[in-house]
Amino acid sequence: MIRVALVDDQALFRAGIRMLVDSQPDLEVVAEASDGREAIHAVRQARPDVVLMDIRMPVMDGLAATAELLGDPEPPRIVMLTTFDLDEAAARAIRQGASGFLLKDADPEFLLAAIRTVHSGSAVIAASATRDLFERFTDAAPRPVPPAYAELTEREREIFALAARGLSNAEIAAREFLSEATVKTHISRILTKLALRDRVQLVVFAFEHGLA
Repeated sequence: MIRVALVDDQALFRAGIRMLVDSQPDLEVVAEASDGREAIHAVRQARPDVVLMDIRMPVMDGLAATAELLGDPEPPRIVMLTTFDLDEAAARAIRQGASGFLLKDADPEFLLAAIRTVHSGSAVIAASATRDLFERFTDAAPRPVPPAYAELTEREREIFALAARGLSNAEIAAREFLSEATVKTHISRILTKLALRDRVQLVVFAFEHGLA
């Protein structure tokens, strides 16, 4: 069972998402909050796997709440909710460690798939939209590539390049004639070597260091 928390200042929106999520046999809403400060308390109490976090809220916004929660020893995966796709605040949240973003008017099936995707770590939510976001809000001058990148094997660099383009484990496996289990192992090693939390952080790393 994937445990989900909903954070949004609109009660009607939360009710709709709760009804949708709770209709699924593998998903369960375990906490709700209407602002960032409430969210920090609710998430620490309920220990959800995935948090759907609105960016713009009263009292404390989603960016501040996300930054605080991601400082916890075992933070949940946090997906930012926004009303428009090229949202600089969403880009900032992902740089802080959020695991992706979703439009608040996303198709219900897409939202459910996104929760499962971010929980499994097998792909980047809305890969093309995430790439567009970072193309729009990444500085022109890339940072120097850290020494850790040189520790990747040639094969790992090939997998890194495909993952940085937003390909899922299944897509990489089909392209490289590998099993999905092998791809998952490669991705895990890459994330460990580069000290990255998840695949969306890999995309950020690629853009910020001119490797995309």
